[in-house]
Amino acid sequence: MKKYISHYTKLANLFEYPGEDFVEKVEEAQMLLDKHFPEAGKLLSPFSSYISGADLRTQQELFLRSFDVQAVTTLDLGYVMFGDDYKRGELLVNLNREHREVSNDCGVELSDHLPNVLRLLPKMQDAAIVEELVKSIIAPALRRMIRGFEPEQIELKDKFYEKKHKTIIERPDEHYTIYQKTLETLLSVLKEDFSFEEQALKEDTSDFLKNIVTEVKLEGV
Repeated sequence: MKKYISHYTKLANLFEYPGEDFVEKVEEAQMLLDKHFPEAGKLLSPFSSYISGADLRTQQELFLRSFDVQAVTTLDLGYVMFGDDYKRGELLVNLNREHREVSNDCGVELSDHLPNVLRLLPKMQDAAIVEELVKSIIAPALRRMIRGFEPEQIELKDKFYEKKHKTIIERPDEHYTIYQKTLETLLSVLKEDFSFEEQALKEDTSDFLKNIVTEVKLEGV
């Protein structure tokens, strides 16, 4: 039986580059969670409170520092899971097919970009494939992304970026890890919807970080 999972469309908005309506979209997600997923709502609340009081420039800088320029992690699930391995190529091919079949517009991003995948889930007709995608790709990738916000991993990445770019972009403020809350929130909702066990997520080091570690060692940072 197909699950009612249209809420992932609204949750996808949490991971889009902030525009003028970002605060409104975050508030919509918060209200949805408070009503239907109260535990996840508690997880998102610190993020919602911070964003509601931040101006657009600060919101955008925080997003870029988290996911784009000298990023803490990446929103491309295949890269988190497989790095540049051929397995990511296979995943992209399969996801491209799924997106095409339901006319899910990926915009300028690749098919494994987290918001694109979240908007894909409610449109997919094969419940078994949805379950497999969630349990084998989305959930384990989220665990790795969440771990990427831990202080020791941020320190390692900063050393690499400083060596490579000769400078570190200033973080917006002390809330630079607040996007970890959005990832934890999403993982909480997925657990409630799909009832997977924690042991399925035992490997939590991302290929995004592994690639940085390798380069750090090679360059002697």
